Amino acid sequence: MFPDRFSNLPEYAFPRLRALLDHHQPGGDVAHMTIGEPKHPFPDWVPGVIFDNAAGFNSYPPNDGTPGLRGAISGWLKRRFGVKTDSETQVMVLNGTREGLYNACMALVPEKVRGDQPLILLPNPFYQVYMIGAISVDAQPVMVPATRTTGYLPDYSGLPTDMLNRVAAAYICSPSNPQGAIADRAYLRELIGLAEQFDFQIFADECYSEIYRDTPPPSAMEVAAEMGADPERVVVFHSLSKRSNLPGLRSGFVAGGPQSVARLKQLRAYAGAPVPLPLQIVSERVWADEEHVTENRRLYQEKYIIADRVMSGIQGYQAPGAGFFLWLPVDDGETAALKAWKETGVRVLPGAYLARDVNGHNPGKGYVRAAMVAPKDEMEHALIRLRDCIYS
Repeated sequence: MFPDRFSNLPEYAFPRLRALLDHHQPGGDVAHMTIGEPKHPFPDWVPGVIFDNAAGFNSYPPNDGTPGLRGAISGWLKRRFGVKTDSETQVMVLNGTREGLYNACMALVPEKVRGDQPLILLPNPFYQVYMIGAISVDAQPVMVPATRTTGYLPDYSGLPTDMLNRVAAAYICSPSNPQGAIADRAYLRELIGLAEQFDFQIFADECYSEIYRDTPPPSAMEVAAEMGADPERVVVFHSLSKRSNLPGLRSGFVAGGPQSVARLKQLRAYAGAPVPLPLQIVSERVWADEEHVTENRRLYQEKYIIADRVMSGIQGYQAPGAGFFLWLPVDDGETAALKAWKETGVRVLPGAYLARDVNGHNPGKGYVRAAMVAPKDEMEHALIRLRDCIYS
């Protein structure tokens, strides 16, 4: 009586981690470095704006976003990336980007591509919703290694032509989770050119775009515009979770070509969960403000310096270019995570839990992921304990 499509999924990463660690006592003060939940302060005026507009909880919110919020998002896209969008037809508000990254498959992936089952490309390791979106529409997920040799970004152009002819969509995450790699303009031009050649869409997860060391990462949308690509070619996803330290607000957006956004709106009218009106009102103000984003980025830039100093000399350590994760090389991720927990109380995530085996190889197996979200002194102390435990 139940479907088979999800029957072979491994347990999600965090239940797997609890099963690995929680029947052991921590070997020191507990330091959580597993989940990417920002802990820096959000703007101090946020609660007041929500309170002042609390009467809006008495109303059903606009499903696609208020005109003011969509206008603020279009304004941010223009300021940040130089991209002009019609806030009425090219932007839709999301209840966090996970919703949009999943529903992109539901709304935009065709049942067949040139008469065959569609393929959806995704990096490996990857944010797990990409795979679930593909499976949900009876597409075949194709996991392409994103390893040190490929600059921690998937080499989709290296796939055979017969495979590319069946591709309906390709997910890309830049800056990447978990490695912090940035897809530069050259990479994005090549990917967009490939999508134009083989007529597939790009679903660009850009939710870490505002956390970086030096140079602002480009958007796939701005590169597509510079190339004069089909306006429907690229669909981008952003949120306030990482940019503004507001993961609990559940406020994000999708932007793309008018036809793509129209299909996403149509699906959302039936299946979406709109963002409550007071949260849309405060989101409008948050998207319009850059001062807090600059300060947030400064705090992470301090953490990059700390991480580089603590991990200096560790063979294979590669400093992330952006985002707030460290992708640390180890012999075996599960063994290292368990050792760190039992001996130090530092809690990190085995990299294999963020990837899948392909041809007997899991590209995350030899890594652990550590989130740099705690206050910097606490983070530094945890990293020192982690280093001394797993690299001694």
